[in-house]
Amino acid sequence: MQEIYDVIIIGGGPAGMTAGIYATRAGASVLLIEKAGVGGQVAITGNIVNYPGFKSIDGFMLSQSMFEQAQGLGVDTIFAQVDLLKLEGNIKEVVAGGVTYKGYSVILSMGAYSRGLGVKNEKDFIGKGLSYCAVCDGAFFKDKTVAVVGGGNTALGDVVYLAPLVKKLYLIHRRQEFRADQATVNEVENLINKENSNIIKKLDCVVDSINGHDKVESLTLRNVVSNVTEKIAVDGVFVAIGRNPNTEMLDGKITLNNGYIVVKANMETNISGVFAAGDIVDKNLRQITTAVADGAIAGTNSAMYAKKIKG
Repeated sequence: MQEIYDVIIIGGGPAGMTAGIYATRAGASVLLIEKAGVGGQVAITGNIVNYPGFKSIDGFMLSQSMFEQAQGLGVDTIFAQVDLLKLEGNIKEVVAGGVTYKGYSVILSMGAYSRGLGVKNEKDFIGKGLSYCAVCDGAFFKDKTVAVVGGGNTALGDVVYLAPLVKKLYLIHRRQEFRADQATVNEVENLINKENSNIIKKLDCVVDSINGHDKVESLTLRNVVSNVTEKIAVDGVFVAIGRNPNTEMLDGKITLNNGYIVVKANMETNISGVFAAGDIVDKNLRQITTAVADGAIAGTNSAMYAKKIKG
């Protein structure tokens, strides 16, 4: 470990790992700090079909390949929770796992976490039939009845993944139109229109409550147009209604827009030497490709910044 790194990267998703690759190639010493496992949301994604160069690739395999490349180039990696950031001045400090690490520049790439339904007893059912990751937990519901809540790419991707596994699947969305890309919408509609399809659409509906004793037993749905409620029996529910950025620790130091970090064209924030990349950034499209693009820009510019500070 270095006494002072040129670049400290917080977050080991595609943006963070790409930033490490580009910063080391630019001659910088790099420390990557990740709280759990590398890859972020990508690592728990099953089949990825929109990453250039691959007709199809498993998310975990893609994440591991990125990590091995970063390590091979000399990126130091520690697995610890970041507790404190001191971002002002020429030398930044990051406290993680009780240890203080110093760097000339910092890249914030902590990503985002799954948004909850917001119903009263939601937390009580986590791991008891409620999941935010179909790829992680879908196998537990083989031949059972489940619901997927959401209308974006993640939700419809969950439908494609779960439909062959389960007995019955309710697709619950608060609107009539899905927000996923057209190719994914077409794939799901084809599954729904198949003879003996096990997918039932519940559109214009929201989940009012999760019901059960020791585990999920049913959902109470409310139609947002008619305000009529109904109860459907399910063994599990997979929530995919978007994500929130991991910016709580920034504590007003970094300029945000709706919780997301505002950056310049070079991915630098309002604080000199502090950059951001990936899903945590304020932008219109959050995909693996945009994350790695952010990482490449942030990694290159953070390395240039460190060289400038060191003279």
